[in-house]
Amino acid sequence: MSEIAAPRGFTLRQYLICLSGVVWREGLRFLHQRERFVSALVRPLVWLFIFAAGFRQVLGVSIIPPYETYVLYEVYIAPGLMAMIQLFNGMQSSLSMVYDREMGSMRTLLVSPFPRWFLLGSKLLAGVAVSILQVYAFLVIAYFWEIEPPTKWGYLTLLPALALSGLMLGALGMLLSSLIKQLENFAGVMNFVIFPMFFASSALYPLWRVKESSPWLYYVCEVNPFTHAVELIRFAFHEKVEWTSLAIVFAYTSAFLVAAILAYDPGRGMLMRRGG
Repeated sequence: MSEIAAPRGFTLRQYLICLSGVVWREGLRFLHQRERFVSALVRPLVWLFIFAAGFRQVLGVSIIPPYETYVLYEVYIAPGLMAMIQLFNGMQSSLSMVYDREMGSMRTLLVSPFPRWFLLGSKLLAGVAVSILQVYAFLVIAYFWEIEPPTKWGYLTLLPALALSGLMLGALGMLLSSLIKQLENFAGVMNFVIFPMFFASSALYPLWRVKESSPWLYYVCEVNPFTHAVELIRFAFHEKVEWTSLAIVFAYTSAFLVAAILAYDPGRGMLMRRGG
C-alpha cells in the first residue's frame, strides 16, 4: 500500500494509526463504564414511556412536516430524545476531557507531535461514534412501541444526520471543557447548558405552539442549535432533508469546532489560563 504524504512529515497510515488509537481508547472507556450506557438509555426511555403517556392527550400534534398524518405524541418526541442522547453524550465527553486534564492524560495527548486539530478531531469522532451506537440501541427498544421510520431505509438515512448533529454537540462540549477549570464546576455549567438547550427547542413540542404562547421564546428556540439538530434528525428519520436545519447545524458545527481548537491552543486557550 503506497503511503500518501501528509503535513508535518506524517504519512496517511500514521494518521490512521493515531485515529484508531484514540477511537479505541474511547471505546474501551465506554465499555468499562456500563452504567454510562444504561443511563444513556434509561433517560430517554423514561421520557418516552412516562412523560409521553401522561401528556399524550394534553399536547396534541397537528399535521406538520415531515409527517403526512396525525402522529402520537411519543412518535413526535422520539427525534428529540435521539438528539438528547447525543447532547448528554457530548457533555459526558467534555466531562471526561476535564477529568483527563486534571489527571494529566490530556496533556500527554496534546504534546503528541501530531497536529492539535487532528488529535481533538479524533477525540470528537470517537465520541460521535459512541453516541450513534447509543441512539440505535434506543431505537431497537423504541421499535417495540411502534416508533419506526416509514420504511427500513429511514434507519440508514438517519445516520448522516446523527453524525452531523453529534459533531455539533460534541464540538460544543469540547469548547465548554476548555472553559471549565475544575471538575467541581462541571455540574453547574452543564445544567446551565443542557436544560435550556433541551427545553427551549422543538424536542418536546412544535414551535408553532411555542409561538402561540410566547413569541419571544419562539425566537429563542429558532436560534437554538439544538432545535435544528432535532429537526434534522426528525426529517432524516422520515427519509427527507430539512435544508435550513442542515445548513444551520453545519454552520454551528464549524463555529464550535474552530472555537474549541483555538481554545485548546497553548498560546491563547486552556494552557495559558492554567498558567495565569
